[in-house]
Amino acid sequence: MFRFMVHGFQKSERQPNLWVLAEYTFGHRDLPICEMWVNRLNASLNLEEGRPKNLLVFVNPMSGKTKGCRTWETVASIFARAKIKTKVVVTERAGHAFDVMASTTNKELNSYDGVIAVGGDGFFNEILNGFLSSRHKAPYPPAPSDFVHSVGSNDDSLAQKPDEKVAEASDQNDGQYSSQDNGLGPSNFLQDSEFPYPHEWLRFGIIPAGSTDAIVMCTTGARDAVTSALHIVLGKRVYLDIAQIVSWKATAASKVEPCVRYAASFAGYGFYGDVITESEKYRWMGPKRYDFAGTKVFLRHRSYEAEIAYLEVESGRTNAAPDRGCCRLGILQTSGSPNKSDRVICRTNCNICKIKSSCSTPYSCPEEARWLRSRGRFLSVGAAVISNRNEKAPDGLVVDAHLADGLLHLILIKDCPHVLYLWHLIELTRKGGNPLNFKFVEHYKTPAFTFTSSGNESVWNLDGELFRAHQLSAQVFQGLISLFASGPEV
Repeated sequence: MFRFMVHGFQKSERQPNLWVLAEYTFGHRDLPICEMWVNRLNASLNLEEGRPKNLLVFVNPMSGKTKGCRTWETVASIFARAKIKTKVVVTERAGHAFDVMASTTNKELNSYDGVIAVGGDGFFNEILNGFLSSRHKAPYPPAPSDFVHSVGSNDDSLAQKPDEKVAEASDQNDGQYSSQDNGLGPSNFLQDSEFPYPHEWLRFGIIPAGSTDAIVMCTTGARDAVTSALHIVLGKRVYLDIAQIVSWKATAASKVEPCVRYAASFAGYGFYGDVITESEKYRWMGPKRYDFAGTKVFLRHRSYEAEIAYLEVESGRTNAAPDRGCCRLGILQTSGSPNKSDRVICRTNCNICKIKSSCSTPYSCPEEARWLRSRGRFLSVGAAVISNRNEKAPDGLVVDAHLADGLLHLILIKDCPHVLYLWHLIELTRKGGNPLNFKFVEHYKTPAFTFTSSGNESVWNLDGELFRAHQLSAQVFQGLISLFASGPEV
């Protein structure tokens, strides 16, 4: 009996999002028949256009508990069996992957079908920014007229022209917005003929080896290296929104010098910025440093004076009704809130996220758009691109956030008693919890927002990386990149 083996996968019965390797052995007494079957199987696989054949792989040896290299060794054989060529770059320092991506020529990048990150969310953020920094030619985010004027005096790219048509906001506290001001729309994107963007073929992949791995959890449903590797090998594709974050001033005394960064999962200030700042002192602790730093920052209970302006979304663009309810004892009762069954959760083949790459543009704002504002003292300000599910927050920050709906979830935590803030954090850790149903929590869906601190310094957390911004503006690009993933099934 002559035999040959076919490598495949099966879905776990208890965890459908978890994929495990499987091997199937076939045989026949006639060797030519076996060879014919093998040849036909290989020919059929070669006809599948979605499968990658050449990948650029970055491995962060310091990710998580210094497990990046071990994680890659676990899955490298999967790529070899699939006959996928891999060029592996093991990073030697912080910023190494950024430098390699930024310096890689478009001609060389065109020879790859995808770029893979073996590490955590912060490592993927480094690769993403290295890729987009020199290739994504896009206008700055929109902003209210008073915000624009405060930075426009030193930067012509945001200065309004005398003949521009400015739409007045209907509320006297609202700002103004010009749809021409920032050149929104596909026609204003500068395209590189050698490497047109958004790229139709190049995809990104993440093999989880970090501390939280929220992006992998939201795009595959499982924090598992083998599952992620199988999504890559099979050529799965899902589009992902990307937030463009622009720091105009690092501190109150700084000059206006725009610094552009991109985030794939989350941008956070206040509590989130303080935790990432504090955790830098305890890198020797590994992933546990975040728990330790979070406890210290929580006990400190610091709030910050700031102003946030955000674009109002026209009716019908959001995929769920806003959270409303009756307030009592600081808690927002769920009687007036949408039922959990009414929430549209992002899943595989999500109808809301079924877009084409040609939709990878900033929010196309109507001529009349209102800027709404929130002022006061905040314990935290967060902008979630995706739900950010992880092992400590099973539903994430926003349970019904989508991967590619073109909206940011702005979460403002007003100053409140210590015990109520603790209650909010506990709800985040509970499956089926309601962390947004509190009187001191404001939740808005918006395509763009601005932030101005009243303090001297402001530190933000962008996908787990530090970012200093006293004055900041942000916008979301719908489906800007695509990942080797298919979305969570359950």
